[in-house]
Amino acid sequence: MKTESKLFLITAVTMFVFAAIYAWSTYNNENPAYGHPDQVEWVGTLALIFSGLLTGMVWLVFWMISRRIDPRPEDRADGEISDMAGEVGFFSPGSYWPLGLALTAVLAGIGVVFWQPWLMATGGVALLFATGGLTFEYYTGTRKVGPQ
Repeated sequence: MKTESKLFLITAVTMFVFAAIYAWSTYNNENPAYGHPDQVEWVGTLALIFSGLLTGMVWLVFWMISRRIDPRPEDRADGEISDMAGEVGFFSPGSYWPLGLALTAVLAGIGVVFWQPWLMATGGVALLFATGGLTFEYYTGTRKVGPQ
């Protein structure tokens, strides 16, 4: 997890540096195309600051996890590709739940776009059912994994 931690730290620091450069470059402009002179353009500046904060939060989680677990082969200097050999995990051979999840998200999104509370509520409830179906797909029914 140290590798991921370093990547997100670099990204977070870069976002803060870009926010400072963006704020400085939009502050002292006499050009009316940039809005009012001697004012920072706050939308882009805050967007970059919040992007840095969000990636900083992910960095913090990865950094805390990397301190608690043993170093993985990709985190060690002497790690080899063969050290990661073996079972990686379980991957679904096929599922229709992602399609249902996408359709219910579109339904809820259309409700938001046209500001129809009944459509937002219907899409939200359907989205919860589709999320539950995707999550528990292999815990019930004929596709149950494990002892039966």
